[in-house]
Amino acid sequence: MLSTKLRLGFGFLLYLVSATAPMFAASPRVGEAAPDFSLRRLQGGAVKLSTALAKNPVVLVVLRGFPGYQCPFCNRQAQDFVRSAKSFAEAGVRVIMVYPGPAGNLEAHAKEFAEGKGFPDGFDLALDPGYQFTQLYDLRWNAPNETAYPSTFVIDRQGVVTFAKISKEHGGRATAVEILRALKQEAR
Repeated sequence: MLSTKLRLGFGFLLYLVSATAPMFAASPRVGEAAPDFSLRRLQGGAVKLSTALAKNPVVLVVLRGFPGYQCPFCNRQAQDFVRSAKSFAEAGVRVIMVYPGPAGNLEAHAKEFAEGKGFPDGFDLALDPGYQFTQLYDLRWNAPNETAYPSTFVIDRQGVVTFAKISKEHGGRATAVEILRALKQEAR
């Protein structure tokens, strides 16, 4: 028979888990609604997911942002997507790249990241100071010198995730070709 202290301990643990469960979001999965968000764009103004979806499906790319340096994998992925900008435009999607990091100097780091990439129309670089978006999407990478799990989502005009890829390492990210292929299959 369990001792009174042990039963109370288990009871408290169950209470704690049930009371805090809503605080822990899960990353959106294929077939689920993508949580709405509003972030400030590096280009000025704000980007709100629900407003963007009113016009076009969205390709949402979550970068590592600034973990203390400019991530070479993020640079390659952003350049890959920018090189395919014409194909994304032809597919009728908007690309939103989220750049997370600590609030201090995030904008300066994002400007450094964007330098020379020539983000075209239909591409936004959105800032996530303090990781509010990253936590909403349950993508916070809480290891030393980390920020967010690199992730890519395709979200249809109804706000439903039709593609999701979350990498638990620096590489292993979605490529522009992979996303464009997914968009073609979705259009069928």
